[in-house]
Amino acid sequence: MTAALDAVEQPVCLTAVAAALGMPRATLSRWAHPRVPRPKRERAPSPRALSAIERAAVRAPLVSERFADQSPAQVYATLLDEDTYLCSPRTMYRQLKAYHEVRERRAQRTHPPHAVPRLRATAPSQVWTWDVTDLRGPTKGEHDKLYVVVDLYSRYVVAWMLAPRESATLAKRLIGRACRRHGIARGQLTTHSDRGSIQIAKDLHALYEDLGIVRPLSRPRVSNDHPYSESLFKTAKYTAGYPDRFTNFAHAQDGCTVFFTHYNTQHRHSGLAYGTPTSVVHGTATAVLDQRHVTMTRAYAQHPERFVSGAPIRQILPPVVTINPIAEDQAAAIAIQQTRPAIVSLSLTGSALTDRTA
Repeated sequence: MTAALDAVEQPVCLTAVAAALGMPRATLSRWAHPRVPRPKRERAPSPRALSAIERAAVRAPLVSERFADQSPAQVYATLLDEDTYLCSPRTMYRQLKAYHEVRERRAQRTHPPHAVPRLRATAPSQVWTWDVTDLRGPTKGEHDKLYVVVDLYSRYVVAWMLAPRESATLAKRLIGRACRRHGIARGQLTTHSDRGSIQIAKDLHALYEDLGIVRPLSRPRVSNDHPYSESLFKTAKYTAGYPDRFTNFAHAQDGCTVFFTHYNTQHRHSGLAYGTPTSVVHGTATAVLDQRHVTMTRAYAQHPERFVSGAPIRQILPPVVTINPIAEDQAAAIAIQQTRPAIVSLSLTGSALTDRTA
């Protein structure tokens, strides 16, 4: 490219050439006028620098058996008490660093990198997320454990359980019974959770191996990796009528039964075009949205001046629900929004799975 520009005798407009080639003007300008690297200049030594003999004299006590287990600050103070000054503590650190002899003395815990969980669901019973939260009991420090399993696509609570303790055995029992009740085939399901002690327990891992379930985990201290279960817990604890404390186990069990029945059958989600989880799971959401559109169209025909944004547009269910979506998922979701997606209808028998465990 540079040779082609040099061959042109008449001055050319780089903006026009860049537009013709479909490239940024700045890139073309860098090609036409490449920068000549400046030669590196040797840095002059500081007049305050230690000589080679002085550096050896500084290093000798630092690596000696007497001061081998002490920091440069301790060595500096000890030598001063003995009427000896070699250099500042910072200079001692520089001398040790030059010989790769300085590092963190304490054993530090390292955090290995964790893969970003990327999940996508285009229909119910593809991805479940689950977690455990505390429900406060009658006295301070007394809690019941609420286990909840949520379908990612439909937000349907497929199973829940209230127990007095947190246990991998109970979690295994809950998820196993939920899979059997909802007819989950081997290799069909992905379950997502955080990295709690029961979520990574061997008993639960054995269940996943038997059922062919894929188990991605959230990254430590990254709340965005587990948003749907966290959102459900907040909805439950901020709903009207939620008590500050439950008087006993039976009170908490009854409260959860009422809430999850309402959540599955009546609570409307903005992410589901304000439909209910039950309507999505049982495949009636399409008919509901069709009826809404008929109502809105009739209202528009009577008073079009009240619809300042124009004629109403039929709402649709999301084509895909994701956690940490990739760029392709985002682009596909925008493209599919222009068409009417097909709703996969699954008939799941039974309501939320409840269990009383002493």
